[in-house]
Amino acid sequence: MPIPFITVEGPIGVGKTSLSKAIADANKFQLLKEIVDENPFLNKFYENIEEWSFQTEMFFLCNRYKQLSDIQKKYIAEREPVVADYHIFKNLIFAKRTLPAEEYVKYESIYRILTQDMPRPNMVIYLHASLETLMKRIAQRGREFEKMISADYMEKLSADYHTFIQHFEDTHPEIPVLRFNGDEIDFVQNESDLKLILDQVQDTLKKRSLDA
Repeated sequence: MPIPFITVEGPIGVGKTSLSKAIADANKFQLLKEIVDENPFLNKFYENIEEWSFQTEMFFLCNRYKQLSDIQKKYIAEREPVVADYHIFKNLIFAKRTLPAEEYVKYESIYRILTQDMPRPNMVIYLHASLETLMKRIAQRGREFEKMISADYMEKLSADYHTFIQHFEDTHPEIPVLRFNGDEIDFVQNESDLKLILDQVQDTLKKRSLDA
């Protein structure tokens, strides 16, 4: 069986970090959390997306590259299971939404070079929810820079995620994708909902073990 490398993905505010931590705690996996607040361009980005998108996306790309390079040492050398609250493919989702076409071409070339040797998750958990739910959760957690996120931007971003995940499933059939609707389950407040997800994760890990 491959060493578990689980990644939790979905649009802003859907609960990626909370679920990743729950999975890591339940299985005693190493938790990899993306660094968001340290990006010095985020406030400027949400004030003027067109002006600051390239700087913002490049910071995230370099930062996540460094994180994955560090985790690679333990994951490959020490064979330590990992659960991450992001997949680096999210960089392409955000960059394609915000960058002009000519800048995106340059950005994608850099992305391909940096990620070609990175460890790749062998299970993806995709969380999604309605625009109303996402905006409510963003407001509840109260991050200052997120107060500038518009509903229009979030609606388009959610649609981008749906399209990308479908493409990912089509092009990576060997990697299981578990989908959960945040409007129908609340794994933070409801233990039975969390157990449902944890059980499905375990079932998928066992199936992969049998297929290996």
